[in-house]
Amino acid sequence: MFKKVALLVLVCGSASANTKVDVSRIYGKIQFVSSYPDYKVKIDNSWPDLKVKQVTQWPDSVGKWQIVDQYPDYKIQIVDAYPDFTIKYVDSWPGVN
Repeated sequence: MFKKVALLVLVCGSASANTKVDVSRIYGKIQFVSSYPDYKVKIDNSWPDLKVKQVTQWPDSVGKWQIVDQYPDYKIQIVDAYPDFTIKYVDSWPGVN
């Protein structure tokens, strides 16, 4: 019985460790929400996973976010702990860090 439980814990632990978000795909129209997000994000000015530039049009490449109130490509919730990935707002050179 112990072996089955240990194997189950090992399999579940390794499955969740490999579910890192591909931040290079997170761009486009972004809506900030307080519940039911696609991703939970923490703002980290030291070592972010993604550098984000807020734009008003053509959010067509990595790190370019156009903030919208409806019809988003992604729903983002800003959190202080346990984020899916971290971001830093920049004025130029958005993209994966």
